[in-house]
Amino acid sequence: MRLFNSVGPNPHVVRMFLAEKGLTIPLVEVDIRGGENRRADYLAINPAGQTPALDLGTGQIVTEITAICEYLEEVHPSPALIGTNAAERAETRSWARRIDLNILEPLANGFRYSEGLPMFKDRMHCIPVAADDLKAIAREHLVWLNHKMAGKSFICGERFSLADILLFAFLTFGAVVGQPLDQANTNLVAWMARVGARPSAKA
Repeated sequence: MRLFNSVGPNPHVVRMFLAEKGLTIPLVEVDIRGGENRRADYLAINPAGQTPALDLGTGQIVTEITAICEYLEEVHPSPALIGTNAAERAETRSWARRIDLNILEPLANGFRYSEGLPMFKDRMHCIPVAADDLKAIAREHLVWLNHKMAGKSFICGERFSLADILLFAFLTFGAVVGQPLDQANTNLVAWMARVGARPSAKA
C-alpha cells in the first residue's frame, strides 16, 4: 500500500489513523498548492482531484477519508478505532457524521471561500458571500458539541475513535486559518489537549 499525501486536514486524518493503528506505509507527496492534484497524472489516480488516496497495490485506489479509514479498520481491526461490535461502530459513525456535516464541512468551506479563495477560486464553485455564515455554523455546532462533551474523555465516552481524529485534524487546521477554537468551549479545549498529547497527533 501507499498513501497519496499532502498538506491539509484530510490527509492528517488518515496519517493519524495509521499512527494509532501502528501502521507505517510509504507516502507519495502531492503538491496541492501547486495544483498537481488537478493535473492528468493525478486525476488518473483520483478523478475527484483530492487527497488523500490509498493505493492498495492491487490496482484499486480507495478515496474519501472515511472509506480509507473503514478499509484500514477492516484489514487491521486492532486497536479498534471505529468499534469492536455493531453498537460501537454505529456510535462512532453517528458522531463522525454529525461532526462532518455540521462542523468540518462548514469550517472547510468557510476557509475555501475566504482565506483560501486565491487557491480555490479556479478549482471549484466558491461562494465568498457564504464564508462568514459557514464559519458561524461551525462555531455554533462546536458550542453544541462542547455541552455534549461534559463528563466525557472522548467523543464516544472513554473510547478514542475515528470521530476524535476527524475533529482534531480539522480543529488543528482551523487554528491556523483564522478559525481557532473558542476558549469558552472548555470541554473541547480540554479534549484538544488530551488528543494533542497522543503521539499520533503529530503524524
